[in-house]
Parts: sequence; structure tokens; C-alpha cells
Amino acid sequence: MLAMELGAEYVDIEFKVADKFMRLLSGKKPENCKLIVSSHNYENTPSVEELANLVAQIQATGADIVKIATTATEIVDVARMFQILVQCQEKQVPIIGLVMNDRGFISRVLCPKYGGYLTFGSLEKGKESAAAQPTVADLINVYSIKQIGPDTRVFGIIGKPVGHSKSPILHNEAFRSVGFNAVYVPFLVDDLAKFLNTYSSPDFAGFSCTIPHKEAAVRCCDEVDPIARDIGAVNTMVRRSDGKLVGYNTDYVGAISAIEDGIRASQPTDPSTSPLAGRLFVVIGAGGAGKALAYGAKEKGARVVIANRTFARAQELANLIGGPALTLADLENYHPEEGMILANTTAIGMHPNVNETPLSKQALKSYAVVFDAVYTPKETRLLREAAECGATVVSGLEMFIRQAMGQFEHFTAPDRLMRDIVLTKT
Repeated sequence: MLAMELGAEYVDIEFKVADKFMRLLSGKKPENCKLIVSSHNYENTPSVEELANLVAQIQATGADIVKIATTATEIVDVARMFQILVQCQEKQVPIIGLVMNDRGFISRVLCPKYGGYLTFGSLEKGKESAAAQPTVADLINVYSIKQIGPDTRVFGIIGKPVGHSKSPILHNEAFRSVGFNAVYVPFLVDDLAKFLNTYSSPDFAGFSCTIPHKEAAVRCCDEVDPIARDIGAVNTMVRRSDGKLVGYNTDYVGAISAIEDGIRASQPTDPSTSPLAGRLFVVIGAGGAGKALAYGAKEKGARVVIANRTFARAQELANLIGGPALTLADLENYHPEEGMILANTTAIGMHPNVNETPLSKQALKSYAVVFDAVYTPKETRLLREAAECGATVVSGLEMFIRQAMGQFEHFTAPDRLMRDIVLTKT
């Protein structure tokens, strides 16, 4: 009441006490003050039908703006909130609809696409009023939220975890630089198939794919590029104009070219062949990134060895690639020759576990070149200790940038852009 008297433009009242508040007001609400009536559900996100009933109940209190905040148990819950936003927009009901926590993050960024009245951002990191709330600076500078509209295409990175990824910063800036009406967001996904079935509209135009979904992505795509199929991992998915999802792998070119350039910059090489040819190339990890590096190194003529925590997985990939398999424990005492190349493709050493490393400093002395796919932090413990042992080190940041360049080309391929321009503007 006092806020209204003092000239507040908006007053937010909890739905549970809205009727009582309205009785107190007894029709004396100032003209310039809009009343937001809020419902918070800290357990889950109800069905579309239940949410629609809730909207009607909140409207019945005399609210100027309906506000519903629910909780995501999985990212597919957010789709129900998007449906409610669209329904309210059609009925010209102003609504703020947000889904709380990390799995609901996209609701905070994509709400203007679906007609949401506003979103919330914290003034600085650490001062959030709700979990997974972005900062105002990120909403404006990273996600360009003021430019998001109904025609904005949605891209993003699918992973678990995904909060550490620098992909949104990189791709959103790249989209802006070419004037592409798109936004790139982090998707924290538990079940890949369920996510892709839920967000299957043409607006969800493409995805980057990271740990642990790269192998499942092969099965979830309608078509898979032959190289990605051979590797057995997809890190890029693009939705064609016919709605089909096509999978590609840009990891192997990104990582292998980064390692080759790192070697060329630090030691004399024969420009006519790959500096990996004939070298012993040890890959740590047998997941999606491990498969990509093993495939790429073999293509370049390296002799590939696979090391993994679980031996069965190492053996499976080693059999495919035609090389030996080791456990990480075996790797500690593995030095059949000098000048070997090591590539870590696991998440060991990734923020926040920055003190972890897949291999002891003692064992690193056998390697001339060490690459780490982890890029947060930029200098991992593995790379720091390898450099101290005199090895040439190659940061995962180089692979990250190069694979992202490949993804960006798939996302913004001129033939797709031109086809869409002709179909929508002429």
C-alpha cells in the first residue's frame, strides 16, 4: 500500500494474499500503478491445463499482469511455460512466466520470443534473487535480449554440465557480427531424445553437443554425416528446412589441426606430411571427444593408443581404431618410446576440479606434446605440469575455437540462409 502511495509503477503481490489485498485497496489503486499477482511453485511445473487454470484464477483477482514462476525438474518442463506464454499473448493477457533453476534457465532468456512481459536479471553475479538468474549485463550483452522476437532462431549447447561453457559468448557475438537473427543458449539436458522430441519446431534450428551426449546424438539424428558416423560421435546438429536433424562432427578437425599447428610452431616439420604421421598418439578417454581424436590421429597416420578409466570402454574404441588399450593405471608406467603425443579428452581437471589431472607429472616426462581438451581453466594442471617437463602444450581453447568455427558455418550456411530468405521474404 505504501509503495503505491509513494508512486511505485509496479507492485507485486503473492497470489495467496491477493484477494485480501484487493479488499484492503477497495478500488483505490492509483492509475499509473500496475498490479502484478504472482504464483510460485517450488516443486515442479504443472501441466498446461493446470497452468491455464492458474492464469484464469490470477486474472480473476484483478491483476494487471499475471506472474507464474515454477520449478524445472528437467528442461522439457519449460516447453509447457512457453505454451502458456503463447496462449496468453493470443488472448492479450500480459504474463511473466519463468521456470526456476538451471534446467529452467532458457525460460529467462527466451521469454520475449514467446511474448513474455518481462524477465528478471541480477545487478551483479552473486546477488541473484533466484537460482540460475542471469545478470542484467549477460541478458543484454551476451544474449541481446532486447533483439529477441518471435522470428529469432534458437541455437544452443546441449550438455551436462553446461554452465561452464563459453559457447554462448562465442556464438552470440558471431551471430551479431553477421546480422543473423538468432540466439544461442545453454541447454542443461538429462535425456537427449526427450529434449529433441520436445523442442522439435523449426525455431530450434541447431545444437552444439558436449559431454555426455555426443554418442547418443548419433542415434537421435535423422541423418548423420559419414565422418561423424565413422567416429561414432556428433557434436553439431542442424535442422534442415524439411525438419530433419542432421549430425556432424567438427571436433576432430578442430582438435587435430590445433595439435598439428602447435607442433609446427615449436619444432621443424616436413610441410608435405602431417607432423602426427608415424608418431605414437595416446588418447585418454573413450567418449565422444576421445573417438573424434582417435579417428583424426589415425587419419593422419599416427599410431593410436587408447587409455581409459574403465578398460572395457578403452578396448572397444581401440578395437575400432586398430590399436592397443590401457587403463589409466597402466598409462602411469607406459613409455615404449620417447617423443610421444598425449591427448586428454576427459573432463578430468575441468573447473571446479582444477587440482585433478589424468596423469602424474612423472609419467608426463615421456611426452613431447601434450594436448588437453579441457579449456576451463585455460591452463589445466595437466598442461602446466607438461610444460614444466619440457613438452609442447596445446590448449583446449584452440580446439574449442576451431570446432566452434565449423559449427558456425553449419549454423549459418549460406544455402540455408538464402533458401530461408526466398521462402519467407518473397
